[in-house]
Amino acid sequence: MILIYTNKEDVHPTNIIRYLSSWGISVFRLNTECLLTDYEFNWWADARGTDFRIRNIKTNYTLSGHDITAIYDRRPQKPTELLLTSDNEEINRYNLMEANGFLNFLRYYTKNIFSIGSIVEDRPAASKMLQMQYAYQLGMFTPHTCFSNSHEQIRQFAQQHKYLSIKPIDADSVFLDDHAQKVFYTQRVSSQDLLRQPDLAFQQTACFVQEYIEKQYELRLTVVEDEVITCKIYSQEQSASQTDWRLGSDNLHLEIIPTPEPLQTFCLKFLQLMHLRFGCFDFIRTPAGEYVFLECNPNGQWLWIELQTGYDISRILAHHLAKYE
Repeated sequence: MILIYTNKEDVHPTNIIRYLSSWGISVFRLNTECLLTDYEFNWWADARGTDFRIRNIKTNYTLSGHDITAIYDRRPQKPTELLLTSDNEEINRYNLMEANGFLNFLRYYTKNIFSIGSIVEDRPAASKMLQMQYAYQLGMFTPHTCFSNSHEQIRQFAQQHKYLSIKPIDADSVFLDDHAQKVFYTQRVSSQDLLRQPDLAFQQTACFVQEYIEKQYELRLTVVEDEVITCKIYSQEQSASQTDWRLGSDNLHLEIIPTPEPLQTFCLKFLQLMHLRFGCFDFIRTPAGEYVFLECNPNGQWLWIELQTGYDISRILAHHLAKYE
């Protein structure tokens, strides 16, 4: 039995489930935001030992903890739905917090089962600081970087580079009201423009600034254990995608290519250091022919590559989940 921790909106597990089902392997999809409304659950410790059971109320499909052979921890969300809501919002908040506490404890409880994605490892592995430390240790180029809320420190950093990249650290968007969402993409700015900003512009939050690296093209490497899928992103072919390829993703030219040996070696060693089985790596290939490591998303998006190139990443993930059946 394969357990997939996910959410209702995520389509990434869909084809994985189809493959596993076609191979005769049972799959239980737990959409965690509706833990209290769509599922009945019970965890126990008694003379029998410890175990748990979860039943999908709508389908009557049941998962027993001792039957799980592998887990795909694919971006579960906090419980947000209640069968009955109180007029007192604090009571609603408490009920959802307790459900989220149960969910987190359950994910920790299952941490020793083979898993792609991990509640234990994913969050610390997302640290850009830790990633750059390991990249340095492994001899990989990274952009010069500054995290600071000090105008003076950022000023000194900016004076070393003509152009800079301004990036979000952790919050990639903000809702300005019920309808308007502001998404933060990488911005290319001149050092002079940045230096003209007032002190308060830097002191209000933590700033993430890097030297801007000129690009020949970009690479997204999707790594599943020892398998590396390399997608070449022709981000410089259109102006919209030159700074951040996500801004031009609708018309982006992609190509699956053989993985350069230095990048394959780096990614596999990097995942070992981070205790990960999966990661989505972003690199720049400079006009001078150097590879520059930008980041690794330990639970990143990969379905867009499959849809645009036809390369069947779903089957690869399904194969790795199935091998312990």
